[in-house]
Amino acid sequence: MFTTIIVFLLILGLIVFVHELGHFILAKRAGIKVEEFGFGFPPRIFGIKKGETIYSLNLLPLGGFVKIFGEDGKKESDTDTNRAFYSKSIGTRAKILVAGVTMNILLAILLLGIGHWIGLPAIVEGDEIVEESRVQIVQVSLESPASEAEIKMGDTIREFRISNSEFRINTIKDVQGFTSNHKGDKVIIVIERGDQVLEKEVVLRAFYPEDEGSLGVALARTAIVSYPWYQSLYKGVVDTINLTWLILVTFVTIIWQLITTGKMIVDVAGPVGIFNLTGQVAQLGFIYILQFTAILNINLAIINVLPFPALDGGRLLFLAIEKIKGSPISQKIEGIAHTAGFAILIILMIAVTWRDILRIF
Repeated sequence: MFTTIIVFLLILGLIVFVHELGHFILAKRAGIKVEEFGFGFPPRIFGIKKGETIYSLNLLPLGGFVKIFGEDGKKESDTDTNRAFYSKSIGTRAKILVAGVTMNILLAILLLGIGHWIGLPAIVEGDEIVEESRVQIVQVSLESPASEAEIKMGDTIREFRISNSEFRINTIKDVQGFTSNHKGDKVIIVIERGDQVLEKEVVLRAFYPEDEGSLGVALARTAIVSYPWYQSLYKGVVDTINLTWLILVTFVTIIWQLITTGKMIVDVAGPVGIFNLTGQVAQLGFIYILQFTAILNINLAIINVLPFPALDGGRLLFLAIEKIKGSPISQKIEGIAHTAGFAILIILMIAVTWRDILRIF
């Protein structure tokens, strides 16, 4: 648990820091006064003022912020009026707003690039010959023997044991052959999870859903594949593009299904769910933590760029309206919209967190 907490805070801290750093750097470059760079949300624990900016650590560690002078659009009498956010062009303001998302995408590229250089797990097609391939679980069906035995996604199947006999696993066909021949039998599965070797006792189902096997897992043959440094960054870019597209499609599908059927086709994780996932990923090893952090970066970037009030995308939407309208929008209206948007986001976060707690415990 302690390790999970440390890893979770490090991942969250890195993602938040990089995002807010993007806003901070672009605002400074535009000559705008930055009043505070805060990690976490208030109340403030402590702050250090360096130059004109307060660098603060706050009590609630689930985010961060950069307080930019004049971002709320209020035109106060101040000698630094020409250094206010509202005094800059729409283009400059848009660049500052999108800088956080850009930094998260760049971090994802860097992390995946480093991963490809060190060596990332990759699916091996067919009977391709590679060194040290493994049969890895990529999905566990609910209420299956694997689920009841607490076998998890990412586990590697090493062998089966039954009646003092051992059956080593090298390919997916080995698993399929064994489970097909021992339906209804009680067996021991030896799995590898990170640095741990675990033994799980299961009863293989004789009857099961058509799209599931007797064990209730989906499998992939994987191997650790690495690339030279000059190829790894390119692979990081390709992976980031593919993951961004996949997450976007999944997100749109979730919203569409929610609107048309009123049901969620997949579970959406909040802070508690992400914390739980962090614990599982941490058990698999550093390279999986690297991948997980990259995916979270892409998720944050996509969510932040959505045209919803209180998010960076919502502020970009108001800038677009200002551009079309030819004059600034009423700050009262925009303020109400962002406040309402923030309240809705908090309510959604509480609801998702409650679902996470019910699902986990």
